[in-house]
Amino acid sequence: MNIILSQSSGEPIYEQIRQQIQRQILQGELLPGEGLPSIRQLAKDLQISVITTKRAYEELEKEGLIDSVVGKGSFVSGLNREYIREQQLKQFEAKLSEAVREARQLGITVDETIETVKALYEEEEEIR
Repeated sequence: MNIILSQSSGEPIYEQIRQQIQRQILQGELLPGEGLPSIRQLAKDLQISVITTKRAYEELEKEGLIDSVVGKGSFVSGLNREYIREQQLKQFEAKLSEAVREARQLGITVDETIETVKALYEEEEEIR
């Protein structure tokens, strides 16, 4: 599991950890049943407080993305595909919402926004 922390980010460290593990789970990089590093080991590897890693794991558990078993550790939850898809859509909508807010602040119309998205989508298809 690869986690990169940024001290200059406005996001708290626990949130950076949560987001990166969440992304790895939702993208299938971490599979259901796969064990995560212990809270202590992750804190040691990242050179941060155990409290910080504990909070990240607690948040992931609240979201239903991981299961923690006392004495055994934390594991990627056996999520169903529909739930994963819903979580991915939720992330996408949040990013799109941010882009729409910025477009409005810049005075970009809905039609211009749609055309821009279409052009970017077509560019991405050409790259593939």
